[in-house]
Formats: sequence, C-alpha cells, structure tokens
Amino acid sequence: MTLLICNPIDLSYRVQQVVNGRRRRVFREAADPSVVRYRDRYYLFASMSGGFWHSGDLHTWEFVATPGLPVYDYAPDVREIDGRLVVCASRRGKPCDFYRSAGPKAGDWEVIPGEVAFWDPNLFQDDDGRVYLYEGCSANAPIRGVELDRATLRRIGKPVALIGGRPDQHGWERPAEDFDPERIKRPFVMRLMFGRRPFIEGAWMVKHAGRYQLQYAAPATQFNGYADGTYIGNSPLGPFEYEPHSPFSSKPGGFVTGAGHGSTFQDEHGNWWHAATMRISVHHDFERRLGLFPAGFDDDGVFFCNQEFADYPLALPDAPADPWSLTGRWMLLSAGCAVTASSTDPAHPAHLAVTEDIRTWWKAATTEPGEWLTVALPADSLTHAIQVNPIEDGPGDPPAPSDPGQKGLLGHRFIDTGDVAAPFLLEGSADGTTWTPLRDATSDGRSHDLVVLAEPQPLRFVRVTGGRHPLGTAFAVTGLRVFGLGTGPLPAAARASARRTDPLTAHISWPAAAGARGYNVRYGLAPDKLYHCWQVDGATALDLRSLNAGHAYWVAVDTFNTNGVTRGTPVPIEETSR
Repeated sequence: MTLLICNPIDLSYRVQQVVNGRRRRVFREAADPSVVRYRDRYYLFASMSGGFWHSGDLHTWEFVATPGLPVYDYAPDVREIDGRLVVCASRRGKPCDFYRSAGPKAGDWEVIPGEVAFWDPNLFQDDDGRVYLYEGCSANAPIRGVELDRATLRRIGKPVALIGGRPDQHGWERPAEDFDPERIKRPFVMRLMFGRRPFIEGAWMVKHAGRYQLQYAAPATQFNGYADGTYIGNSPLGPFEYEPHSPFSSKPGGFVTGAGHGSTFQDEHGNWWHAATMRISVHHDFERRLGLFPAGFDDDGVFFCNQEFADYPLALPDAPADPWSLTGRWMLLSAGCAVTASSTDPAHPAHLAVTEDIRTWWKAATTEPGEWLTVALPADSLTHAIQVNPIEDGPGDPPAPSDPGQKGLLGHRFIDTGDVAAPFLLEGSADGTTWTPLRDATSDGRSHDLVVLAEPQPLRFVRVTGGRHPLGTAFAVTGLRVFGLGTGPLPAAARASARRTDPLTAHISWPAAAGARGYNVRYGLAPDKLYHCWQVDGATALDLRSLNAGHAYWVAVDTFNTNGVTRGTPVPIEETSR
C-alpha cells in the first residue's frame, strides 16, 4: 500500500506557553525544519520542539526529547559530518556550541564549545571533507559564510558576506501579505527599525552537478509568501549569482500558506525533497507548522518543488519517481459544503471549517466532550481520505511548566515536550443515521491527522466529535477536509490574459470556467518551466507581485473541481509598454 502524507505534515507538534505579564498565549509550534538522512533514518530538527523526530519512511515519526540540547534556541541545524550528526542552533549574546553524536536516539551528545554567537546556522561538508558554516537572519545584514576546522569546528579565517535582500529586484522578497507593499504588517517598532526591508535568513547549502546552491528564505515567517530562493556559485564561499527561477519553494495560496526556511535532502531512492515552514500566525506570529514537498532538478540544473495542490494528499514513493507524479490523485470534496454543529461560538461559525483557510475555524460553545461537527458531501463522490485539523483556541488550563523556560523579547516561553493529544472521533455515514467509526483518536489525536481509508467509500456525511482536551479548551477545527473523486465532468478550460504592470508585478485574469471550483495559476520563465503555483479560490484575477525584474514570464491557469483538473495553455505575460 502506498504511504501518503498531507501538509501540514502529521506530527505531534509541541504545545507552547508564552507569558507576557498577565497575558498568556497557548499554541503549537514547529518551524525552520532541518532534515537529513543518517544511517537509513531521517532526522528532523525544528524550532521550539524540545527534541527531534526520526523516521524510516517519512511517514511515521517518533519523537525524542533532548533536554541536553539548547531546545529554546531557534532554527536548529543538523548535518552529517565525518559520519556523525552535528547540531547547532541560534543564539545572541554568547557563543553557540555544537553537539556531535553517533547515537542521537540514545541521547549521546558530545559538546564542542563554540567561539561566537550566530543565528540561523547551516553546516555543510564538501566532497573534499572541508566544512563550512553559513549563518544570518537580518533585514540589515547579509548571510555570511566561513570555513570551519572539521574536527574542532573552530573558524578558519574570517566570515565572508555572501548574499543579501534585493526587494527592488525580487518581488517575492517584499515583506507583505501577497507581496503587496500596501499590506505590510509589522509592529510599529519593527517598522521603524526595518522599514520595508525583508529578513534574509535560513541558509541551506546543496551541492549538485559540481555547483553550490545557497538556499535562503525571505521575506518573513508571518506572511503567506514566505519562500525559499537560491544563489548559485562555483565554490562554497562564492561568489554567488542569483537564480532567476527563484523562489523555488513558494505557497502563497490554499488551505495553509508559506513554504520558507527549510532544508533539501534526498530519500533512500535518490528522490529530492524540500521541508519548509508553513504559517498559521494567529495566536502568535510564530504559530507555525511544517510542510514536505517533492522536488528535483530539471535537465538544465534548475531546482524546483512540486507545490501544485501542495496541501492535498501526496504519495511517498518506494522507488525513483517523477516529483510531478506524486500529487493530485484525489481532489477536495468538502470545500464549501453544508455543515452542522452541536453548538457554536458566535465568533467561530461552523462554515469556517470548510472554507479552506487554516487561519479560521469552527469552535464549539462549551469545553465539554461530545461537541461535534458534520459536513454533508456531494452525492456523486467516493471518499478516499480525510484530514482532521483541530486547533487550540484560548489559553485553556494547561499544566504547570515542567522546566524554567526561557525569557526573551517575545516573553517567557515554556515548551511542553510531552505528547498533548487533540482528541477526536471520526465517523462516516451514507445516510446521516448509521455511523461507522473511521478513526478513534480520543487518546492520540494530532493537529493534522490524515486518515486514509482502506477502500474508497460513497460517504454522504463525515462527522468529527471532540473529546475532553487536556488543555481544557473547547473543541475547534480549522479544516474538516475530505478528499476523493467525483464522477461528474471535468471543469471547462480557462485561458489567461496577462500583462506586466511594473517590473515586479503582473495582472493575471481569466473568464470564469464552467464547473470550476478553483484555479491554479502556474507561472515561470518558460512555457515548460512553470514551476510556481498560486492556488486561487473564488476569484478570476490575481495580481502576481512575486516576479523578478528583467525576466520574461509565462503563465497558465488550470481549473479544478471535485472530479479533477483541466490544464490551461501557457501564454506569455505581456511586457509593459514603455
């Protein structure tokens, strides 16, 4: 049976408490994923997780708490160096240590004292054995690189400035929702300090075909356009030239947005993957999740991610695979369908569970167990899988912190390294009267639980019922997402009209297509390199503000519904007349 995942990936995300005076915010977080394959297992380190996960198949992950590592330091990096894993993380004010282990699951870590403080580190060992450190997270300073002694990890020479932000040339680096300068969202103090400059951060080095690809993130984690781009050079410390196909990882539309500050690795079959940060950023700017995307290099050496339907179920191949073949097997059945609920908090009505926006949710009116939500599905469809996305809304009554936590600019933070379940019972019905259990997660429910049915079922209703939450919060669901296939016709095709309105922006429009539920706007630098995808629901136009100046683009608009996808024809984006 093919293993399937669905972004955000299904992890036991750790509960955070952030206390500022009398205000206490409770939310889950994992971000800035660093993934490597080591001794036939994948190791995943992520910010504010209190440990790491490991997996043999990228599907089922086991958590290991690491009280001996600096778990409150952001952006932990893990790499294999000389046959051992080496971990480091971000810190200001005092040197960042390194931690080395040949037995990470056993908690056997050797401490290597650091020399200096750094932020968003990434280690890289070249084919000749030499080791380099890349670091930086700033709107004012560049990402830098320096060679390290492979044994002591002490610096050899002085750091070199490598890359910085160019929001005047790279539209996707503009720090605003939808890359729109008129929608900049920053606290007043940050606006004074950084203005409209992006944060350039999250370096990750990949060597491919003899060339060094320095990946980086921009513009900031709280925006839907958080993405990863690339500079390419012929040596580990540059000079580097901008890759105009950037960003290679970007997901500004759909159920969950953002695909920045990540890591790139190969699985056991040689398939490329990119792990990245996805945002919620409602209870806290750093309320985030993780995504995993099929990736690859084309015949011209251009790195890309397949992010079409990037929050729909995707297959984990058991052999070398075309990354474009792993997504799109099932469509979303539940979007916009009728919903009913046992009770409703007036601020969070039931329909918000099916509007395809992880930043809104249905919430029950009480904290009692047994509150439920039901979605009615199209009659002419077969259900294959269901993703249940519960969320904690409100401070609730979390247990007392088990450690002293850490005080900082964001407040006093505590991480609960235990498994805090999000309990629920999932059921299906063909008639709304007789119900069949599909998953009993009353003791082990997670925040983004994907339930794949052994056989497709002609369900007309799906119901999720909450248990008593360990944090004492009311049952709330950001998305009750039912996937499968309808039996009706595909939507009509759409043909795009596209014109450049300024060097960084194009206006894309298309007539409404008969039978379409939504549209995927694919674009890129050539008709056979439409590597970027922006999913659009409920609109027939898009201001595409993520372009690179000085490069011609092509665009196609695909249509989709519960029955499948109709591909659009690529057309050139007309240049602005001068």
